[in-house]
Amino acid sequence: MSIRNPRSAFICLLAWPPLAQSADLARGKYLVEEVARCQECHTPKTADGQFDQTKWLKGSTLKIQAIEEMKAWHKTSPDLTSTSRLCQRWGDSGLIKFPTTGLNPGGNPAGPPMPTYKMKQDDAEAIVEYLKSLK
Repeated sequence: MSIRNPRSAFICLLAWPPLAQSADLARGKYLVEEVARCQECHTPKTADGQFDQTKWLKGSTLKIQAIEEMKAWHKTSPDLTSTSRLCQRWGDSGLIKFPTTGLNPGGNPAGPPMPTYKMKQDDAEAIVEYLKSLK
């Protein structure tokens, strides 16, 4: 069998769900990795300074600190993957609430150095879909 039109074959592969990422999953990945850059704090680095791909968004010890004493400064970042305690406790609704309102399910803002986000609902839903894809 030969493929006469590679472009058509590529389009067919994209249209077949098991081989293609959903648009929301791809957008969530983009927002997490390229816009918010969550891996900067939530993924440990290897000895050579590269992100440890085997621990992607699994939480890490933070390598930054406040110049002056700051109340509630976190020294570690939590695991954001679907199997984490955070995701289990917060559930989808809490995970969506956090980036849309800047508040956790208990109504409190995240402690520093976590920035406060005010995203659109559909962006937060895409982020949660991406995080749920990570084990």
